[in-house]
Amino acid sequence: MISELRVRELGVIEDLDVVFGGGLTVISGETGAGKTLVVEALELLLGGRADASVVRHGAAECLVEGRFVEDDREVVLARAVPAEGRSRAYLDGKMVPVAALDEVGRDLVDLHGQHAHQSLLRAATQRNALDGYIGVDLGPLRGLQGELAGIARRIEALGGDTRSRERELDLLVFEAGEIDAARIASPDEAERLEAEEEALAGAEAVKAAAAVGYELLAGDGGEAALDLLGRAIEAASRQHLLEGHAARLRGVATDLDDAARELRATADRLEEDPQRLAEVQERRQLLARLVRKHGSDLGDVLAAREEMRRRIAELETADATRLELEEAAEVLRGRITAEENLIGDARRKGAPAFSAAVEGHLRTLALESARVEVTLPESGVADEVEFLLGANPGEPALPLSKVASGGELARAMLALRLVLTSAPPTLVFDEVDAGIGGEAALAVGRALSELARACQVLVVTHLAQVAAYADHQLVVEKSEHGGRTTSSLHAVEGEARLVELSRMLSGQPRSASARRHAAELLELAQAASAR
Repeated sequence: MISELRVRELGVIEDLDVVFGGGLTVISGETGAGKTLVVEALELLLGGRADASVVRHGAAECLVEGRFVEDDREVVLARAVPAEGRSRAYLDGKMVPVAALDEVGRDLVDLHGQHAHQSLLRAATQRNALDGYIGVDLGPLRGLQGELAGIARRIEALGGDTRSRERELDLLVFEAGEIDAARIASPDEAERLEAEEEALAGAEAVKAAAAVGYELLAGDGGEAALDLLGRAIEAASRQHLLEGHAARLRGVATDLDDAARELRATADRLEEDPQRLAEVQERRQLLARLVRKHGSDLGDVLAAREEMRRRIAELETADATRLELEEAAEVLRGRITAEENLIGDARRKGAPAFSAAVEGHLRTLALESARVEVTLPESGVADEVEFLLGANPGEPALPLSKVASGGELARAMLALRLVLTSAPPTLVFDEVDAGIGGEAALAVGRALSELARACQVLVVTHLAQVAAYADHQLVVEKSEHGGRTTSSLHAVEGEARLVELSRMLSGQPRSASARRHAAELLELAQAASAR
């Protein structure tokens, strides 16, 4: 539901902030005070056409912002219309195309009374409305259609004609054979070969370095590290106070002796192997070519080979598989046709009952002779559903989008909403009470009150009989300051509301008789709402 609306520089509205509650809210006020500007502000907020003429004279631009809250979800829409240039749209503080406001807004608000932004004028919404009323379950049909689409995708994945599949098969067999011929030992073979190549390429230098290290540690010249260390140990051992140092030096000598032996062994073991080096380098080049063709490492190459094998098997049986899939698709198409016929029959059978239910509500809304017709094809699934309204005797029934009278259209929408089981969280009605009064106005008020039990309803009205049923009443007042006319909006309760209802009844807010009548209306409405 809409919880807050902010309007700046729109027509006679200079600065307006209003907080809305749930249930039924009516907006009333003197003729020309700017009641419908609230609806116009909402229409701009929902992506409606922006005209620079709506900008208040002398202002650079008008701004409309709305906060919508549903359970734990909050959405903030905004629309700026400059006096010159293109309008701008915002969703939750971020710039978006104007079309995004329409897309988001259609799930939040439905406006009735103006031809724009009424979801029930859309063919798809009318079809869904009829289905909801008669209980059509589209799930089985959607499931069958999904299965058929899946089969179509599988057939497409098989490839084109036989010749193109044979070309693809030849290429895959060649590439898979190339990978098989490489006999990749493991995904990390390339890293192991790199390490081996490095060792083979540096064998001579490593051997020489190991020999030098050995000579320095244990050579025969008498000046090797082990000889010098032996002298140090002998000298320290002669002194009792240096025995601890001697022991430490003996440990070092043992470690050096081990290191010298290992260096000697390494120098003796390493042999230059140019042939093996060439083999390793050639192998690495082969693996690098495969990696460039099939991925970023040998793991990708092996995975590509498995996918090739799968595709090869698929192509080798493609003709048989295609035949099986086409037979399955044909069976599905038959089941879809049968399901569509069931849905079409249900729609054709349920349409008269739906029309009768809407007409029943229209009779209480001062459209006693109105006819509602639902047109749909005489065979098949009957997706092309259209609602027609014949508001007066002798007149042809017309599509709702072509109903000329805003009041008649708004009441038709109200009657439809009373019949339907689902609606956006907020419904807005403008002109719903045009051309009626008396008992019909009370019926409209009761109908709006009933509708407001399921969703938030905002109504622009000039009839006290309608306003009396509201949970909240907002009054638009026009005033003049500094030679400029400005409209404001404020909530009325208690005595202030009685005064406003009296004004709506008689044009005399302080009339005692009008006040008594207003009190009676409120009492009647409250009693009706309590039932």
